[in-house]
Amino acid sequence: MAALDQSMMSVPIAPGASRGPAPPGAWVSRLGAWSDRNAAWLFPLPGLVAVLALMGYPIGYTVYLSFQKWFVSSIQPPTWVGLQNYTLLFRDERFLAAVWHTAVFTLVALVVQTVLGIGMALIFNEEFKGRGVVRTLFLLPMAATPVAIALVWMMLLDPGIGLINWVLKSVHLPQPLWTGSERLVLLTLALVDTWQWTPLVMLIVLAGLAALPKDPYDAALVDGANAWQTFWFITLPLLRPSIMVACLFRLIDALKTFDIIYIITGGGPAWASETLNIFAFNQGFVYFHMGYTSAVLVLFLGLILAMSLVLIRLRRAA
Repeated sequence: MAALDQSMMSVPIAPGASRGPAPPGAWVSRLGAWSDRNAAWLFPLPGLVAVLALMGYPIGYTVYLSFQKWFVSSIQPPTWVGLQNYTLLFRDERFLAAVWHTAVFTLVALVVQTVLGIGMALIFNEEFKGRGVVRTLFLLPMAATPVAIALVWMMLLDPGIGLINWVLKSVHLPQPLWTGSERLVLLTLALVDTWQWTPLVMLIVLAGLAALPKDPYDAALVDGANAWQTFWFITLPLLRPSIMVACLFRLIDALKTFDIIYIITGGGPAWASETLNIFAFNQGFVYFHMGYTSAVLVLFLGLILAMSLVLIRLRRAA
């Protein structure tokens, strides 16, 4: 009987034949194996769904609204006008001036912050007494809110009671109007932005300096390279990826700057500091032309994406 049972156990089961109920917990094991195989897209899926829900609908609705003529103050519903809002934009001298103001502000802020940030990073990369305390003090501007910074700089730049003009007057130098001058207002606002955000560039470049290999510097020392040659031919090329990351962050932030400009100047004087953000705000919440504003924002988003892609390509090429 035992031999018969053993021979029956050795008979192979035909394909497709029932093997009986699966043991308890088998489906859990299969689910775990499936999750392991698809983890590359399964784990980011909740975050992706949340981002699409929070960003996809507003962006899509803004694009849709950009083809409408709609004044919030009017009882008339939105009216489809196609590309009319976009064609009107490129005939609007105030919009074209806002594009120019945004470009000037962004370019000045980006160049000055990058140069100063690299210089500060090189200084703080060296060992000296009190380096930690001084580095912490230089990071404090990033911790302040933009509105508070704008209010403080408004008082500093005031042509009548401002500290800056008082110091200039004390040493018998001219006292500019700063934010009251159409020629100086964008440069002044870029100066305020530089004061706040140069430490961010410094931090990113400092992280890049900490990761640099020592072998190229030892070889340069053996070859007799001086400090400038070492920086220009070794340090700067090796830092290029970190510098491009810093430029990418600052480019996007500078293009979107709103708080400081709106608090200090409100786009004045005579719209000389009206950037695209301020222009869109005025069109939407002062004149209530939501369709026109949506077209501005769609173009603005495209500009930011295009500039970001250019910098990402440059970083990969570096």
